[in-house]
Amino acid sequence: MQLKPIEQSFTVAYEYKLHFTQQLFHLENPLLKDLLEDYKKEGQVKLLFVVDEGVVKKHSTLVKSIKRYCGHFPENLQHTATIIIPGGEACKNDSEQLAIVLKAINDEHIDRHSFVVAIGGGALIDMAGYAAAIAHRGVRLIRIPTTVLSQNDAAVGVKNSVNTFEKKNFLGTFATPYAIINDSDFLTTLDQRDWIAGISEAIKVALIKDRTFFEYIEANALKLKQRDIPSMQYLIYRCAEMHMQHIAKGGDPFESGSSRPLDFGHWAAHKMEQMTRYSLRHGEAVAKGIALDLTYSYLIGLLPKQVWERIIGVMERIEFDLQIPVKADSDEMDILLLGIQEFQEHLGGGLCITLISDIGAKQDVNKIDYTLMKQAVNVLNKKVQ
Repeated sequence: MQLKPIEQSFTVAYEYKLHFTQQLFHLENPLLKDLLEDYKKEGQVKLLFVVDEGVVKKHSTLVKSIKRYCGHFPENLQHTATIIIPGGEACKNDSEQLAIVLKAINDEHIDRHSFVVAIGGGALIDMAGYAAAIAHRGVRLIRIPTTVLSQNDAAVGVKNSVNTFEKKNFLGTFATPYAIINDSDFLTTLDQRDWIAGISEAIKVALIKDRTFFEYIEANALKLKQRDIPSMQYLIYRCAEMHMQHIAKGGDPFESGSSRPLDFGHWAAHKMEQMTRYSLRHGEAVAKGIALDLTYSYLIGLLPKQVWERIIGVMERIEFDLQIPVKADSDEMDILLLGIQEFQEHLGGGLCITLISDIGAKQDVNKIDYTLMKQAVNVLNKKVQ
């Protein structure tokens, strides 16, 4: 007797919101309370806070403010614990940090109707989100990103991850957060290095999708460098909006295909992060990776020289360091180029690298000329030295 296959399909709708506020934990700001009251009309919601150590150092009253805020709304919020984790890429590289979060989820009895609230930069958001996604096959998550890069890119999507086998984001999940809350007050205490680094993701999305947005960045390059808050708030808003639109309307929210336009410049960025033992910020590496792929696009005749020079000029005015930290014909150059293979493995399927032919006009290519890519490193380093 031959049995026919049983076929089934189903569709699940995902919805989440990105909110914008200031002084989130001020007692007169009801945003967080209202979000959780909407989730559960009656009774308390249990909350476990995972906070970036670097944020606590800059905002010394934050932990007390969290506890006081939850205590101010006892009908809705139950503060179980606040754990402080070292931020930066180190927390994604160290499995002990992941274990600390998972242990806290277990010890505080955080279940599928409780929330992990992650407060920090993109790396901590990634790691805490991964812990939330694998505990009980998924507990609920609220992200409160505190850097430019996490507010405009890293925290607004559906991905969570940690690093292992010396590969960035090797372990990860696709899991939508319940909500994201951008509090602009966190931006005011950023080091200049972190302020600038996050702009690279906005340049990336503008180059592949929106000439008008790039022209905004170009016209406001000096203001952005000089920490003009209104200019940065618009940049974050528009960049986050475009990322979220791509996830929802790009046709591949969970990246089952091979095309990853939002990873423009990232094959080299991820490899340079790993090669420098993550002394490079992600945004700094992305800026270098974008500049390298722009130079390669120019050398293969895809991108006009004047457009290449225009984009590089804007990035230099913002004061990105665009030097690629490898020497020509060195072992380091060969290691860098291994990033192309690792990028392909991470995506699965055939190689698909996004380049641009003009500002706002992306073009996917399925092969890379390694000799020309080495030349691109040399050409770029000579130009920006």
